[in-house]
Amino acid sequence: NRTVLLFVTRHSKSTKRLQVDSSNAIRTFSALPDSITRVGTVGTFPNEYPGHNYDFNWCLNGDGVTPLKGSAFRITKALDLKIAGLEPPKGAKIKPAAAKKMPEAGSVDLTFEAFDEASNKVKDDLSEADHLYCPEGHVPGTLTGVRVISNSATLAPQLVGYLDRAPRREPDSLPITAYVLEGSAEEFAGYAIEEVEEEDDDGSLTEKSVASIILVGKKPDIKVLATGLKLCQEGLAADEAEREAKQAAEENS
Repeated sequence: NRTVLLFVTRHSKSTKRLQVDSSNAIRTFSALPDSITRVGTVGTFPNEYPGHNYDFNWCLNGDGVTPLKGSAFRITKALDLKIAGLEPPKGAKIKPAAAKKMPEAGSVDLTFEAFDEASNKVKDDLSEADHLYCPEGHVPGTLTGVRVISNSATLAPQLVGYLDRAPRREPDSLPITAYVLEGSAEEFAGYAIEEVEEEDDDGSLTEKSVASIILVGKKPDIKVLATGLKLCQEGLAADEAEREAKQAAEENS
């Protein structure tokens, strides 16, 4: 059984963004900062340019990363790589690494406190990066959405070739968010899954699970990241199946 903490989020149909009620939110190992609270509706911004899109920057802010250098590329297809000045994907087959290389927070191999500390540091470091490359897609063979936030110009093309392509929609929070920092002397790998309650406009609460991956190193290994994506997807699916079974039991009781 996975130990989780609950916090409530508000879902606005008008903006289609995951929002946090900072007055009620409980700080967890991957909780979001108060600065992500959104006020008002964004209009048209004449000074947007490739790598500087206000809607996407707000979305990254919701993920805990603020691109302070004003260069964050959302990458959903090969053409986006060209716009970001990166090489096209090679399409090489990637075999995930051993599961032990990507421990889960709360296990004997990784404490919540260690994950929390690494999570805060990597988000700060990525916020200071000169450029951010953010591939999005589905975990291979599934419909589970993932966003990778990284400063690695090498990793991004590999991920475009690895992830299943997903329809491009307005920027929004995704079930899995991976934070990958290249060029660090420190090494860290781990993931966490937490259960949240999302409040809709009618006041009803819907439970869901979300996952975070942290991968830090001089040259992060995409095989280790692939392992994290696989473990997170399996964990999210198991949580959803457990919720459905619980709901069915309650309806039949």
